[in-house]
Amino acid sequence: MTVSISSPGQKTHRSAEEIGRTEVGPRPLPELGSQKAAADLSTVDTVLPNGLRVIAIKRATVPMVELRLRVPFADPATSSEGSAHSAQAEILANTVLTGTATRSRVQIDTELALVGGELDSVVDPERLSFTGNALATGLGTVLDVLRDVLTSAAYPADELERERARLVERITLARSQPNVIAREALQKKLYGDHPYAKEMPEADEVAAVTRDEVVALHAKALLPRGSVFVIVGDVEPAEAVAQVGEALGAWQGEGEAVQLPPLPAVEGGDVLLVHRAGAVQSQIRLAAQAIPRTDERYPALQLANLVYGGFFSSRLVENIREDKGYTYSARSHPEFTIHGATLLIDADTASDVTAAALLETRYELARLGMVPPSESEVDVARRYAIGTLLTSTSSQGGLASFVVNLVALGLGIDWLVAHPQRLQAVTPEQVAAAALEFFAPGNFTGVLVGDAEQLKPKLAALGGVSFQ
Repeated sequence: MTVSISSPGQKTHRSAEEIGRTEVGPRPLPELGSQKAAADLSTVDTVLPNGLRVIAIKRATVPMVELRLRVPFADPATSSEGSAHSAQAEILANTVLTGTATRSRVQIDTELALVGGELDSVVDPERLSFTGNALATGLGTVLDVLRDVLTSAAYPADELERERARLVERITLARSQPNVIAREALQKKLYGDHPYAKEMPEADEVAAVTRDEVVALHAKALLPRGSVFVIVGDVEPAEAVAQVGEALGAWQGEGEAVQLPPLPAVEGGDVLLVHRAGAVQSQIRLAAQAIPRTDERYPALQLANLVYGGFFSSRLVENIREDKGYTYSARSHPEFTIHGATLLIDADTASDVTAAALLETRYELARLGMVPPSESEVDVARRYAIGTLLTSTSSQGGLASFVVNLVALGLGIDWLVAHPQRLQAVTPEQVAAAALEFFAPGNFTGVLVGDAEQLKPKLAALGGVSFQ
């Protein structure tokens, strides 16, 4: 081995600036590569006799499989007021994998671990979701465990009591967090007592849930008809569907899983100031009605959103983060449900610049329509949109999650494969039209969480803010 020893005072490395320059000036940056279209995907999409829709996709990048089961799990009541569904659903999601008639929690975890696998479950106002993965050779084991959970979950009393206590603690802690306070206030303002507004039950509601209620909810609401199962990985799709059918065919139930009822339209209006005594930061949360991915204007709206606040080089971030330093993080993004979509804007600011940040946020909304995105801005946003889509769906897990969410919105693999071409076809004029239609400041409403004593004088002068 040869060791070089530099003489005293001799530089042993070059700085980044030196590397980026030559004797005649800066090195030119290489041209961006062309975006590659999504590869053709080998798929099977079918419905089992029990009503479960199964989509199998071959992606043999690694010898693994990813599983996603989406069960519509909405509250059958039209109002969240007085409903115990949210609390019961949370307990169910936290305990459904803790034991069955034939397996203990330890046995479930051990069997999954032996095939390099895992299973998890979460719930929200729309759905109960099971997420899993394993070595491709262990697919049968994971499916058998899932079958056992779906058909004979035992909800052991000691496990349920333990998880219920933990959930009460987590909810109590979460409700002290500014972001949770802001999200709950926004959902309440937008949707009132609609079940979608209740993303988290009250701690006392959870504490009151009994095992009998959870068992009854499982039997009544955890149903195959209307549910979707997606499997992605190193599998032959037809063979995978056959395995799923053999394993989950025993999962039966009367009726169909409950879909979320339609949401009321979001109407523009004042921002509501929600008092949080002593807060040194404020949470700005704005929302407006948008359009679903099925709308032909969606690609233009997607690019307009990116230009406004959808990524780091957006106008909003450049203004209130990079230029003025009002916030560390600001973003805008769409949020989809089975019935539609909203545009959301989030920013956290110090109390003394909250009014100024809200002013600049509204200013950038108006400017997006009055000073439309340039061809260069649209091109950068387009490259980012296509690149992130292809990147996020390049892994087995990313593709499985994306597809199961698409299917819930009435879309499928064809939409995913064709979307880069739709984005390529969008013109700056179409983006300008979307900006003018959807980003008008008057379209937005929302909430602002902070210390009212500090914020009210400037917000009152700014206008467009209501006070409790």
